[in-house]
Amino acid sequence: MATDPYHAVEHEVQTTLQTALQLRSSYLRIRSTAREDSEELAWAATELKGTLAALEADIEDLDESVKIVESTDARNFGLDDAEVQRRRKYVGDVRKEIQSMRAEISSASSQSSRSSVPSAPSRSEIASSRGGREIGDGDDHQEAWGREEQQLIMREQDRTMDTIAGTLHTLAQQAGLMGQEIVEHNELLDDLERGVDSTDTKLNGAMRRMRHFMRKSEEKGSGWCIIILIIILMILLLAVILI
Repeated sequence: MATDPYHAVEHEVQTTLQTALQLRSSYLRIRSTAREDSEELAWAATELKGTLAALEADIEDLDESVKIVESTDARNFGLDDAEVQRRRKYVGDVRKEIQSMRAEISSASSQSSRSSVPSAPSRSEIASSRGGREIGDGDDHQEAWGREEQQLIMREQDRTMDTIAGTLHTLAQQAGLMGQEIVEHNELLDDLERGVDSTDTKLNGAMRRMRHFMRKSEEKGSGWCIIILIIILMILLLAVILI
């Protein structure tokens, strides 16, 4: 029975998806408190995009394994149609999650672009700019929180890299198993070819013996016919003489 690589890749996809969901939560939290042009928000968006790219690569591998099962007989992998449908649905659900997170990032970017268009300051904005000088302590607190958030994102990035490395290691193992199966199949084909050659040799020998036996039988049969004819002729001659 062929080796099914689905479960190993599915585990990697699920781990990367959980990481992406955590990064999305951090990104939404930063976006709700920080300015649109803040460095923390840009960093969070970049990390989320990188994780989504890695997740898309993993889901492509998972989709490829499902296609392999669908293109062959699922029973070769010990699966039924219901399991194949469940795997196809899982791939579709993960793709929808990726599209949803990318849409959130895109919508935030478009809103930021619209908000960056300069406009004439109002009286309330002038008043708020004057009062902004009095909240320096709050900005310091926000910067400290931003640094802590960056450290969290860096740790998430490290875990993502470990996940990618695990995926590559799993794929390498699957490739090794496939190569081993190909070698075993080649050995079986060689054994089958040797058996066919041996059977062909034995069959040719049997045919030669059969032809030799038939020739001997034909020769013996001709000799007996001649003897019988001679006896019949002798009997006829005796009958003629006696009459």
